[in-house]
Amino acid sequence: MNTILKEVKSKKQLRDFITFPERLFRNCNNWVPPLRGDEFDTLSGQLKRNAAMEFCERALYLAYNQDGEIVGRVAAIINHKANKEWNTLTVRFGWFDFVEDIEVAATLLDAVTKWGVSKGMNVIKGPLGFTDMDKEGMLVEGYERFSPFTCLYNYPYYPEFLERLGFRKDADWVQQMVKLPPQLPEMLKYSELVEQRFGLHVVRCKSVRELGRKYGRAIFHLVNESFAPLYEFSPLSDIQIDRYLKTYVPIMDLDFVCVIVDENDQVAGFSFCVPSLAKAVKKSGGKLFPLGIFRILRALKHNDTLEALMIGVKPEYQGKGATALMFRFLQENCNKRGITTLLANPMLELNYKVQNMWSIYEFEQFQRRRSYMKEITNN
Repeated sequence: MNTILKEVKSKKQLRDFITFPERLFRNCNNWVPPLRGDEFDTLSGQLKRNAAMEFCERALYLAYNQDGEIVGRVAAIINHKANKEWNTLTVRFGWFDFVEDIEVAATLLDAVTKWGVSKGMNVIKGPLGFTDMDKEGMLVEGYERFSPFTCLYNYPYYPEFLERLGFRKDADWVQQMVKLPPQLPEMLKYSELVEQRFGLHVVRCKSVRELGRKYGRAIFHLVNESFAPLYEFSPLSDIQIDRYLKTYVPIMDLDFVCVIVDENDQVAGFSFCVPSLAKAVKKSGGKLFPLGIFRILRALKHNDTLEALMIGVKPEYQGKGATALMFRFLQENCNKRGITTLLANPMLELNYKVQNMWSIYEFEQFQRRRSYMKEITNN
């Protein structure tokens, strides 16, 4: 195949970039599309739509065959804040999808490499987004599983081609599937001792608006603090935080958002979970209208699976039982709502503290994802 590469410049090309996976995965039962509107906002390159553009720059590329059919896509991203935090010169690749042809994959990655080198970068890594709030990591295990809405899915030939092109593993995330029993694990029955010893307690609010107003910004500031040591993390800006609050507060459910505070009402930990939206979004093809929004609203109220999107604990309270308070709160509400399965958010495989949180439950690995890297030069 003689691959033709074009940089995305027009609205039509951006639409083609966003919708290409719908054709690529049309016969794949386990792929779940993103919401189209979210993709347009994230990839627009406009600060008013994607707050990460305050410190990121990007280029989008489409690959075509000789008949003019789209056969692949990729986003080239430089997160200047992350590069400064980690003292690197990294160009990221993301939104990387392609037909089963190694020439197409090579052409797309070569475009990212050349763009990165022209900007002074010397390492290429991915799949990564603009920030950690975007989907990241190429699926390498668990292809037979139905993909969570919040995670990437790809065909098995993706990592095979990357390795043939000289990319190597840089980091892995593992995702656990946790079975929630009808009774509390013995350890959680003593969670009140944590409250007495460390002065911690679960916040009780009358509405999600009250929760967001009182603790929303503090939660995201804790994200910055507790996630700081994690792979390629860059602190969220105030603009980003305000955007995420606007996005997430409307879908919060008081049963599944747990905020732990200390004696001074300062946030010490939090967990943000939502009922799985994957089946609803799959059935709607990534579109909110005309019926997608109703399917999503139904999934939020009637579900047997919960997805843990974010969990964070202030460093001085890690290992002191704050998670026991969260898990008791969540499990009691899951039992009440008929939820029997929890999908943990992807965790770095070397982050043993976080992975050990689930040891009180019966769990198994659900999927594994990987970030690849390769040194690049002017040659």
